[in-house]
Amino acid sequence: MMRRYGETRHEVKRFDGAEFFEFVNQKEGDSLDFVLSKTILGFSDFVHEHRPDLVVIHGDRVEALAASIVCAMRYIRSAHIEGGEVSGTIDESIRHCNTKLCSTHFVCSDSAFARVNSLGEPIDRIFNIGSPELDTHMRDSGVHISEVKRHYQIDFEEYGIAVFHPVTSEISTIGEQANSLFSALLKSGKSYVIIAPNNDPGTDQIFSIIDTLPSHKFRIIPSMRFNYFSELMKNASLMIGNSSAGVREAPFLGLPSINVGTRQNRRTDSSLVRNVSAFNSDGIVAAIEELWGHSEGRSTEFGAGDAAERFVQVLESKKFWDIGFQKEFVDD
Repeated sequence: MMRRYGETRHEVKRFDGAEFFEFVNQKEGDSLDFVLSKTILGFSDFVHEHRPDLVVIHGDRVEALAASIVCAMRYIRSAHIEGGEVSGTIDESIRHCNTKLCSTHFVCSDSAFARVNSLGEPIDRIFNIGSPELDTHMRDSGVHISEVKRHYQIDFEEYGIAVFHPVTSEISTIGEQANSLFSALLKSGKSYVIIAPNNDPGTDQIFSIIDTLPSHKFRIIPSMRFNYFSELMKNASLMIGNSSAGVREAPFLGLPSINVGTRQNRRTDSSLVRNVSAFNSDGIVAAIEELWGHSEGRSTEFGAGDAAERFVQVLESKKFWDIGFQKEFVDD
């Protein structure tokens, strides 16, 4: 809903055949707990009026937690997408909270399946469908890279993609981390498309760094249409930063990726991802020089790009709708 972060509501509205309901749950600078409380109030009013049969809740954001809480308190059937993963920040704690609150779980890997089960969730509530994001990357994007570059005014022939979000548990050093990373990108001499950080606390410190970068080497974009972003990744020479796209989607596309810092800690074991400390600027430069443009196959750790088909198969089964609302902790 916020212009500074690309107003991604416009992307949502491109989905055919659906109704849309908008709710402003925050203003610039709101703390996470305040965003949580406002979202609970808004979503509670929504479900009271619309009486959904199923609420599909994705990931580890504070808005997802709000939806999970409302569904649990009102005994509304809920399906959590991408539970059971690790990262090491407050987002991971929120993700595991969603697991305990939601009725059913659509996970993306065997390891995620095992973690959800270890949290006391019975296996008949857990379905491994892979990561839904990969479905779009598996398909033809429907747009040529030349159109992507024209639309977003990207003038580089070769480029890397950089995405660096705040780490809320490391707010005191996030400015130093951002300076280390973007100084390394500048020192590398390469050109980069930067997708702006999200609106978590600490984002101003990151913007204060990227707003000073030279435009002839860096193109800063608030957000992108998903299929355009997919095509951009398919033609990039490198992915770098701390976005989940760097540890999940980049390996699936065979795109070399440098994971900077702790935000995606332990998220993947893929050999296509190089982990580097956010404070190690020289190490980041060395990794860029080594990995730039070197694709080595692809990873199917998070699925094969058929998550939507698997999801629909589950929803079409009577067994899914017979799962009760009362949950029990499974010790074994």
